[in-house]
Amino acid sequence: MNKDPLVEQFYTSWRWRQCRKAFAKSKGNLCERCLSRGIINPGTKDQPLETHHKKPLTADNVMDQAVSLNWDNLELLCKACHDEERQRAPKRWAVDSAGRVTCL
Repeated sequence: MNKDPLVEQFYTSWRWRQCRKAFAKSKGNLCERCLSRGIINPGTKDQPLETHHKKPLTADNVMDQAVSLNWDNLELLCKACHDEERQRAPKRWAVDSAGRVTCL
């Protein structure tokens, strides 16, 4: 999804894997949004829970641990809730009338 090499490298790092695992455990390995609606959703093997950054990671902030590893910036979501969040997020790009992709 994110094509920035620094961000992609972060998501494969040991520090991120450890942070994500500890954060999920702290949330009882349940989707936070489903739980807020009274639904117990531990995810499945085919659709595991995903750790979402509320403030998206970019090349400019990925090395800032106050953003990338801060639990206040994380949310544990099932695939459906994470997909819903992605739909709500403002687009960071647009396609002009000539078909060129431009950053917003």
